[in-house]
Amino acid sequence: MMEPKGFSTKIIHSAYLKEDIHHALHMPIYSNAAFEFGNAEQMENAFMGRLPDHMYSRISNPTVENFEQKINAITGALSVTALSSGMAAISNVFFTFAEAGDNIITSKHLFGNSFSFFNSTLRAFGVEPRFCDLTDINDIERNIDNNTKALFFETITNPQLEVVDIHQLSLIARNHQLLLIADSTITPFNIFKAKDLGVNIEVISSTKIISGGATSIGGLIVDYGTFDWKAIPKLESLAHKFGPFAFNAKLRKEVFRNLGACLSPFNAYLQSIGLETLDLRYAKAASNCIRMAEFLKQHSRVVSVNFPGLKDSPFYDISKKQFGDFPVAILSFNLTSKEECFEFLNRLTIIRRATNLFDNKTLIMHPASTIFCEFSKEARHDMGVPDTLIRLSLGIEDIDDLIGDINNALN
Repeated sequence: MMEPKGFSTKIIHSAYLKEDIHHALHMPIYSNAAFEFGNAEQMENAFMGRLPDHMYSRISNPTVENFEQKINAITGALSVTALSSGMAAISNVFFTFAEAGDNIITSKHLFGNSFSFFNSTLRAFGVEPRFCDLTDINDIERNIDNNTKALFFETITNPQLEVVDIHQLSLIARNHQLLLIADSTITPFNIFKAKDLGVNIEVISSTKIISGGATSIGGLIVDYGTFDWKAIPKLESLAHKFGPFAFNAKLRKEVFRNLGACLSPFNAYLQSIGLETLDLRYAKAASNCIRMAEFLKQHSRVVSVNFPGLKDSPFYDISKKQFGDFPVAILSFNLTSKEECFEFLNRLTIIRRATNLFDNKTLIMHPASTIFCEFSKEARHDMGVPDTLIRLSLGIEDIDDLIGDINNALN
């Protein structure tokens, strides 16, 4: 049998691990909690990990497993774990390898909840976040010491639309034996090959482009099996026992199971279907985004536009090198004041005022008063989120209608 090579073909024709009794073309939804065993010995072997049987849906489930297998088919990962949200993916990763006394390198230019997780939640467990300018190699190097365990970044920051040189980050991480973790939520698998650029762990909010029009909440942890876990004291003994599977063993046998952030089978079903049309939907949304960025750039009411696909963007060259001609389907732009932003938002009639990214519908929001509302004005300034900023996530509507709505609201 010929092995599929194309992105969408791999997704659509990813084989079931076990044959479905009715030969369903889509993996059915196994919404049950528990699974029966034929005898006590089989049950013991499953719980001891000697058999790959499903025991309880908080730990594993056939529908969720099938979704994970589809992601594995297109990434070539060592292991994939699906979770209840993108934030669950981030928190499970750090609780798996980090411990009190460690520090991690990251940026202030992060999604608001990610920043809050590092600055408040993880810090309370004794892990210090060190916020650096990830576009400045010297700043990163100055903040690394013997207790630094990882470097975390967003491939394109949200909502600042800053792009880091991932190859440079990979070199730094390798030189210091640091785990390189990428949140690639807004650069989906069809345009970003994390493993090729030296990323060890990828975290994704599958709520976004994967879910197929914002149908469901979910998250993913993709482990490429490229890190030597003996460099992490918390995982050193497991590394001697499980080799490249050390992280996955700690995650699946303890952290994921104990925190209980499992993806529901129904959401896994929806996201498996959404995954099949990801390439088509992203092409339309990203094309719309370029057209919209070019329009906003020349509009007299717009102060500035943040979009790495514009040729005058400081991130254009590195973005094109890493993500190609269609780097992302969101942009942000500045007006003159918060009041003007609100007046503009209130005049829109087609574009929806809502949070989230990569819905089939185009969504717009004012980040400072929503996602970042709990931070002080000074903190928002440091995070690159002024009161004048608006974030726009392009959908798959007709671009002329979207431009017309924006133009009417601006005028």
